[in-house]
Amino acid sequence: MYSYSKTNWFFLLIIFILSIFIGSYSLYCVQSAAKIYQSINFQGGKVIYDKNIKEKIGQMIVIGFRGTIVVDDSDIVKIIQDVKPGGVSFSDWDIPSNSFPRNIINPQQTEKLISDLQKYSDTPLFTAVDVEGGNVNRLKSKYGFKTISSAQEMAKNNTIDSESKKIAEELKELGFNMDFAPVVDLDINPLSPIIGALERSFSSNPDIVIDNARIFINNLKENNIVSVVKHFPGHGSALSDTHLGATDVTDTYKQEELIPYQKLNEEGLISAVMTAHIINRNIDENNPATLSEKFLQDILRKQIEFNGLIISDDIQMGAINSYSLEDAVISAINAGCDIILATNNIGKYDKYLAYKIRDIILTAVRDGRIKENRILESYNRIISLKKEFRIIKIDRKSLF
Repeated sequence: MYSYSKTNWFFLLIIFILSIFIGSYSLYCVQSAAKIYQSINFQGGKVIYDKNIKEKIGQMIVIGFRGTIVVDDSDIVKIIQDVKPGGVSFSDWDIPSNSFPRNIINPQQTEKLISDLQKYSDTPLFTAVDVEGGNVNRLKSKYGFKTISSAQEMAKNNTIDSESKKIAEELKELGFNMDFAPVVDLDINPLSPIIGALERSFSSNPDIVIDNARIFINNLKENNIVSVVKHFPGHGSALSDTHLGATDVTDTYKQEELIPYQKLNEEGLISAVMTAHIINRNIDENNPATLSEKFLQDILRKQIEFNGLIISDDIQMGAINSYSLEDAVISAINAGCDIILATNNIGKYDKYLAYKIRDIILTAVRDGRIKENRILESYNRIISLKKEFRIIKIDRKSLF
């Protein structure tokens, strides 16, 4: 009988060991390929090339929340860590429960809340609030904040400089970096329930609106506060309130309502614009402005040549409740909105709202209803604005 020599046994052992090594390496290669495959998010025939797409989508969401303090297991902390939203919005009054407080109690508490929230976010947050003055001011004097007159009073009494400086300085002291103001709607209908009747407009004269808005914006910018000019393309002629239901301005809208946007943009003063959910069938027969390419692309981007950030008005407002959340979010982004504002302060409170919006956008990118490039465009605008206003600090040394 033939017997193997020691050399042959050794040779076979080497072959066996090499076989195990090659097999293990092959398995590693297959697993690595699978991970790469997953990282480009191939699903339903659509390849997403950016492995960080979920985080970039998160930046396109500004979410409202409940809470006056935060700890590690707070719902908003989990949202910041999981969804990575671009910002959070603050309010004093919780509308769904018709109760106080929601986020804001007094200056000391508010400053700490903002500071604590920023510590949980990898990318610094937009910390946004409505402070127009007068009737629309989440930082009320009865809570210990400064008294601010309405836009109408500022223009009438020529106090726009001093009043807007008070706003800017207080926002900076508290840690806010975005103000949903000024309103540049023309006071076409003084009885308009959401603009004129609340004294939110500087004037019916576009030149007066422009002059006052210019001062307001500059004072905020000097304090690194982003002004969000609103409500494009103009809400001043409306006969109803978009918070409550559909608002049609087809028969009341005037072309001059675009003048403040045109002139202020020509001066390089507009960093961000908030859309209105108004309907004007002379422009778009089917969609409100927030969901309309004709308004946001043809007029705002092309005609006015605005290249900054477009923020939707609250995506839960009654004016667009005929749309599902999914349809509203996808349509707004495809129309041109860079940020979806969801204050979570209209109707029923939903602690999962930020997750739902993020997943709606992600699914739409994966199945091709939203182009990946739209996400990248918006993300780049958001990050650029955060750097411009020093929300994201730039290491100057790294530039050389």
